[in-house]
Amino acid sequence: MAKRTASAKKQARSGVRRAARNRGVRSEVKTLVVKARRSFTESPVASSDRAAITGAAVRALDRAAAKGVLHKRNAARRKGRLMRQLAKLGGTPVAAPAPTKGRRKAAPAPAPAPAPAKKEKGRK
Repeated sequence: MAKRTASAKKQARSGVRRAARNRGVRSEVKTLVVKARRSFTESPVASSDRAAITGAAVRALDRAAAKGVLHKRNAARRKGRLMRQLAKLGGTPVAAPAPTKGRRKAAPAPAPAPAPAKKEKGRK
């Protein structure tokens, strides 16, 4: 287990939970990427189906990168390879939404009103 402190033990327990969750996401991404690659080599797959399968893999890569399961450059490299293979076969690349990292930013708060000027004390 972890060291002696309670916080270290708790961190180790939460790390196990995160690892299990990340493992599922990583497995899903790998499955979709393998399906996309197989669609490139199998001849009876229609071009539109091939593009749809590749699009699903690209979306999964984007989601995994946004969650922090995969590094963003790792996801970008894999997406680039898939899209290059799709283009080589004459398929139309799918437009993937731009990945967002974490939460969306809130609208900026309005600027506070300026404080009234202070009067000097003691001098007239």
